[in-house]
Amino acid sequence: MSILLEETSNRLLPRIVLIACGSFSPPTPMHLRMFEIARDHFEMCGSHKVIGGIVSPTHDAYGKKGLAPGKHRCAMVKLALQSSSWIRLSEWETLQDGWSRTQAVLQYHQNFMNNYINSPDLDNMNGDDNHVPGWLPPSLRERRDPVQLRLLCGADLLESFAVPGLWAEEDIEDIVSNHGLVVISRSGSNAEKFIFESDILTKYQRNITLVTNWVSNEVSSTMIRRLLSRGQSVKYLIDDLVIEYIKQFGLFQSKTTNLDNRRTSNVFCCGDTKGSSVLNKLLGGKTHKKKSTGPGQAVQVVTTEYGVTEVLDEDGMKSKKFKAADNV
Repeated sequence: MSILLEETSNRLLPRIVLIACGSFSPPTPMHLRMFEIARDHFEMCGSHKVIGGIVSPTHDAYGKKGLAPGKHRCAMVKLALQSSSWIRLSEWETLQDGWSRTQAVLQYHQNFMNNYINSPDLDNMNGDDNHVPGWLPPSLRERRDPVQLRLLCGADLLESFAVPGLWAEEDIEDIVSNHGLVVISRSGSNAEKFIFESDILTKYQRNITLVTNWVSNEVSSTMIRRLLSRGQSVKYLIDDLVIEYIKQFGLFQSKTTNLDNRRTSNVFCCGDTKGSSVLNKLLGGKTHKKKSTGPGQAVQVVTTEYGVTEVLDEDGMKSKKFKAADNV
């Protein structure tokens, strides 16, 4: 009975989707950890049901120092999200003609979700484009009630609202009034005081959720780039697949050398054409029995000096081991 009541209660809760905007150059565990902290908060409060999370990397035209090309940042985010069942990548920002304001990014994703929920004909929802983007939460159409998109951010973004000329006041008001903020703050920070000192934030403070992160993690993308440029290890600071990708493409002036020349690896992500063809060749044209390389999945091919190749799935488990007859 208690389970039934809990399920009934969850169905009645207002639904929200969290979106994080930023550079993600490269993505760090804290970028993704914020989603988990926020969802735990709403579940504990019993106020809302979080049905999805979206990571939206900014456009290359943003021009920030250390910003890797969008295609690489998206690939790294996909690799970092391999273990998540509910957080997804949106490439929409990176595919625009130029940099998009955060307000415009939120409005696009909100409008798309609204149309997706209410459209009786999914095939004709996008006109000639029948592609349903991968960032949409799978359970979006299970109910017809509205879903609110909320901007997930750290306290530093909240405080940036006060930087002269950085944000348009109408954008701040639109974001806070029509979408809302979920702010993950450090223990000891004073986000409440900052809200009090802002007339706009005070006016809409009912739409601002403050969540304290009690387990601090100061590892930033800036720190990762600095370590890489100095040839220092970033292992255990970011995802291993992301590290492999950075090495493979020489991102962030990486000076990291392979200390074990007996073992080299390549990462083919998200069921792309190259990854699928390589895997198919290695397996002799046979279908991968454990799981296919569909969207959102990664395959790692590791070759040793003895010519033995291992194909690892997205969980790092060996799915095939054999003598390599051909080079890939």
